[in-house]
Amino acid sequence: MKRPVAVSVVAGFLAVATVIAVVVAASLLFPGTLLDRMWALNRPAQVAFEGLGRLGGVLMVFVGLATSTAAWGLLRGRRWAWGMALVVFALNGMGDLVSVALGKDGMRAGLGVLIAGVFFSLLLGKSVRRFFGGEIFDKTEADSRRE
Repeated sequence: MKRPVAVSVVAGFLAVATVIAVVVAASLLFPGTLLDRMWALNRPAQVAFEGLGRLGGVLMVFVGLATSTAAWGLLRGRRWAWGMALVVFALNGMGDLVSVALGKDGMRAGLGVLIAGVFFSLLLGKSVRRFFGGEIFDKTEADSRRE
């Protein structure tokens, strides 16, 4: 079966997220470099990450590993990567929902919830589910007639 465009779009987004995670991790693990200039784009994130110290950098390394692994697996049609991508977007969306609920950067967090929801919806589309093993996720006509 040919890979749906939605899978390529999600994998591309995860690849970009990987680059961002690696840059953020490097900035946190090796402060005082030119990478520190990027924090001008998101001061609240800088404050939050700096509060975690080097742990923030280590966490971002793991985020980068997760997003790169999910992107790679999606492009190769691996079912585990489909599940992993769903978990990544669900966790991201829930984190942004908590930020919205706490009134922290509501506009940015609200946009994050929307973006996570869009990618979650893409991953749950019929053609994507079929690509990753539709016989498990979709009822066949025969199953429908038996009910």
